[in-house]
Amino acid sequence: MPVHAATFHDLDDLSQLFAGYLAFYQVPRPLPEVRDFLQQRLDRGDSTLFIARDSDGAAQGFAQLYPFLSSLALAPAWLLSDLYVVPAARRMGAGEDLMNAARAHAERTGACGIQLETAKTNLAGQALYERLGYVRDEVFFTYWLSLA
Repeated sequence: MPVHAATFHDLDDLSQLFAGYLAFYQVPRPLPEVRDFLQQRLDRGDSTLFIARDSDGAAQGFAQLYPFLSSLALAPAWLLSDLYVVPAARRMGAGEDLMNAARAHAERTGACGIQLETAKTNLAGQALYERLGYVRDEVFFTYWLSLA
């Protein structure tokens, strides 16, 4: 499935996909808020977004990466923060194609690796990540401090 770096021309489709992603994680938001958030990412260039489209050009999924520095590796890395494929396109290669685009981008930019996290219940995602060579961390726990 064709994957390309997202631009402002993809914003409407990305917004719909991102809204689906938020609904999947049970944190739905109004579409105008989603669109504004994504437009800010594109305006500021503080993330890299990829979009997958089928042969007819219909948006099938997206991935979003944020750069960070790995203190332990003393090198740049990427956080794969978001990955989503519409239900009708799952198990058809879109997720893998998006993951491979993220990896190629990380390699091109000289990153030491890609970090991601997923819900414990997302067994399909976990299987994909592990098939692509990602290793589940057994050493560190993830914590979150809400400031909302």
